[in-house]
Amino acid sequence: MVLRRVRLVLLVVTLVVLENTVFRHLRVFDAIPSLCLIATIAVAYEEGPQAGAIFGFTSGFAIDMLLSGTPVGLSALSFALTGYTLGVLQGGLVREVRGISPLLAFVGGILGGTIFLVVGGISGVDGFFSLKQVLVVITAAVYDGVVAAPVFKFTRWANHDPDRARGW
Repeated sequence: MVLRRVRLVLLVVTLVVLENTVFRHLRVFDAIPSLCLIATIAVAYEEGPQAGAIFGFTSGFAIDMLLSGTPVGLSALSFALTGYTLGVLQGGLVREVRGISPLLAFVGGILGGTIFLVVGGISGVDGFFSLKQVLVVITAAVYDGVVAAPVFKFTRWANHDPDRARGW
């Protein structure tokens, strides 16, 4: 249990660093993938709504600490709501479908980006209600789908609890 939590913390740190260093230089139409949101979707898919919301809040809060110009808690809220929503919906999905991670990442990217824009716009952040931002959300969601498979695998490794598999 402790090792699993350490791995999840290291997962978040690794994804935040990758997102804010490597992927900042790999922009596509001014969009970058949201690696922590993809990890949140992976946790929600595997563990359900409560785990998805908790992981989404904590990873979103880590992102909020690095972003300037947006209200603190905006990513945490959008990631938590996305994790919860996809965690609820995962119950109706077939478990053995190969290649579902890009689809889930795309849908989660659209949902999380929309929540981010709407709540940010309501809270008074300038420029959130614009066509350019909508296009960035759509592009970022496609980018999320492209990089989803390795992030899902990395998240599955970090979230694996061998004690739970043995029934302890």
